[in-house]
Amino acid sequence: MLSSPITNDHFHTRVLSLLNSYTQTLSDPSQTQPLPLIPALDHPDTPLGPSDTISQLITFTSAWVDLSSPDPVIAHLSRQVFHLEIAYAAFCGATTVVVPGPRLAHGQNGVSQFARAIKEALATGSYVQLHVQLPMDGSKTLAGDDELGDLARFARPEFESNSAANVLTPWSSWEAWNTIRTICKYNNRLSVALDLPRKLPSLALQSRWYSEPIRLLNIPASSFLVNARQSFVLSKAHQAFLFRCARLRSSPWLLITDVGPLPGIDEPDMIMSYSTGHLSPRTAEDAPSPSSSDAPAPTPAEAAQLAKKIGKKSSSSNDPTPHLSYLRYIQRNQPPKSQLERFGGGFQDYLQSPLQPLTDNLESITYEVFEKDPIKYAWYERAIAQALGDWHEQKRSTSSGDGVVVIAVVGSGRGPLVTRALNASASSGVPVRVYAIEKNPNAYVLLQRHNVQTWGGRVTVVKTDMRAWKGPTLADGSFGKVDILVSELLGSFADNELSPECLDGVQHVLNPDHGISIPSSYTAHFTPISTPRLWSDLHNRSTSVDPNAFDIPWVVMLSQFDFLSTEEKETVASQQLTNGTKMSNFNLEPPLTPIVHTAWEFSHPLPPSVLAQASLRKGGSAVGGGGGFVGGDGANEHNYRDCRITFPVQEQSVCHGLGAYFETVLYSGSQGPVELSTNPVTMEAKSKDMISWFPIFFPLKNPIQLLAKSEVEVSFWRQTDDRKVWYEWLVESFITIPGGQRVRLSISDLHSSKSNGCMM
Repeated sequence: MLSSPITNDHFHTRVLSLLNSYTQTLSDPSQTQPLPLIPALDHPDTPLGPSDTISQLITFTSAWVDLSSPDPVIAHLSRQVFHLEIAYAAFCGATTVVVPGPRLAHGQNGVSQFARAIKEALATGSYVQLHVQLPMDGSKTLAGDDELGDLARFARPEFESNSAANVLTPWSSWEAWNTIRTICKYNNRLSVALDLPRKLPSLALQSRWYSEPIRLLNIPASSFLVNARQSFVLSKAHQAFLFRCARLRSSPWLLITDVGPLPGIDEPDMIMSYSTGHLSPRTAEDAPSPSSSDAPAPTPAEAAQLAKKIGKKSSSSNDPTPHLSYLRYIQRNQPPKSQLERFGGGFQDYLQSPLQPLTDNLESITYEVFEKDPIKYAWYERAIAQALGDWHEQKRSTSSGDGVVVIAVVGSGRGPLVTRALNASASSGVPVRVYAIEKNPNAYVLLQRHNVQTWGGRVTVVKTDMRAWKGPTLADGSFGKVDILVSELLGSFADNELSPECLDGVQHVLNPDHGISIPSSYTAHFTPISTPRLWSDLHNRSTSVDPNAFDIPWVVMLSQFDFLSTEEKETVASQQLTNGTKMSNFNLEPPLTPIVHTAWEFSHPLPPSVLAQASLRKGGSAVGGGGGFVGGDGANEHNYRDCRITFPVQEQSVCHGLGAYFETVLYSGSQGPVELSTNPVTMEAKSKDMISWFPIFFPLKNPIQLLAKSEVEVSFWRQTDDRKVWYEWLVESFITIPGGQRVRLSISDLHSSKSNGCMM
């Protein structure tokens, strides 16, 4: 792709002349002058026109305007220039327009003024994608802000008096972007063109920018370092950030600036071989010392002289585009994707309604996707094998009466856990009798076929809802018990596919003395997150497709997001790597450790007294109480849960919802626990590379603005009326002011998924 300005120097000169003429008329106080008007564009004012290649251009609005100026004359002229450029670019068919961001020194008033102009531009160019160009580090002034022809230089002094009071911080740029996109209501045609500085800001700020809709990464020449072989390279911090961005579902474009024109571009007869990205590792190795990142970058003239001095010593001395060569080398040599990334390709940030296997009969392809998990079923087999081993060592009696352990796989689907139970029996040497219980009539056919063709008739297949199953049929026609109940009923939030209700209903077949449930317990976990992309998607859905979109917990492979509550200690191993570290060893996980809290826990089997009380309430008798709190008799209220948890927030941010996960203990015996986890804090240790479950996202209808050093307090409820189960969630923001008083800053709506609850 090529970049092009929308207007040229001819137009710039015209505007400056108009400003000069207007300024002179202001010298006469007796004359009242209206604000100056810029005449329409003329042919000499612009290099653009409608063409077949216009869509391949990255067009730029003029950087010499100041849309955020406090001087009404400068702001008025800037707004006219901007409007003319956007309107003409849209007329020509340009779809990509980069807009230099607001002058941060003007403060929040200037940013709001700039955002209003952006909102107008989005309405003017209905098909134009606007990319607001902003520095990653808001405390740094952009190069070119003080150029001779910049309109900001002509602002009258009386309007600049308060500029010095606007103190810039590294977060100023992100704060400006947050204001712009909020005023523009998260328009999906609005994104960021981010300038990467020579020294990247804090990991927290990097992570925040990563969560934003970055469409273009601008890498100026000053951001490159020079290594021992005098090659232009990027620091490991830059590499890690680029590698993370390259993993996104829509990875940003890379733009190299201030490196001069492509050699020979103006000489059609000159044959020039450009970069391929095939560099030797030695040539592309990193600069030897991070301290060099503070050294000034060489000017183009100095770089040219340096190349001459190096001569044959540098393998890149004959490369006409060394910066481009290096970036292509970086792109060719990205770290390999993880198992989860390979499996979830294309599913990043793709919203899916949670499964309801209790209500719906799943298709074969759905079962097949889960069966590809390389970890889940291996861990289940290990848990079953350990349970059988402990049973044998402890010489427990079995429900079969002949020493054979009775295993029931309830909700067996296409039978992967049945196979694993048979494998566990073979590896442990403990004989088993296996029952496969499945309500899906289509899966039942396949289970019967597996029993004939694969399991050798060793399995008893029963078609029924597990809650209606009376247990193994004995020779005398009575029903026996089961020693081990195996299930895979867990959802992304552990209990959201009604595992507690299902296992409660089948517990009557479990040996009451020493029956084992696999899993034996599971916990739900969550943390506040910022995810502008998902919120924008849901906002569009709520206004056009589903008005209840913000009251649905969505299963989603979270990708472009930021944890808002993190540990103070930064895990900088992903960034500060020693020289010589291979790219394959880069850790591309989020650089800060999130704080993830437990919402609640379920354990199985339940104490008989709990089920007895539930049965009493189900009858509706007076001793069973006065009925449920939210309807029904309250027979399922032992599975009601709630929590109220506080999370510290380190930096200013916006909460768009809650990222939720689960952990489960499949079995804990003499050899320790066998566990699965999607919790980002523990999944690496407990079940690395597991792919069966994506996280679940509980959105907020109205994002909550958070201050640095504040707190987020989340209230969560798991509700039930005996017919369905649903969740309710509420998010509040607090800050403690001097004197110790805790003040509420904001509160969300009370969200409820009752209309989309899981039917029992």
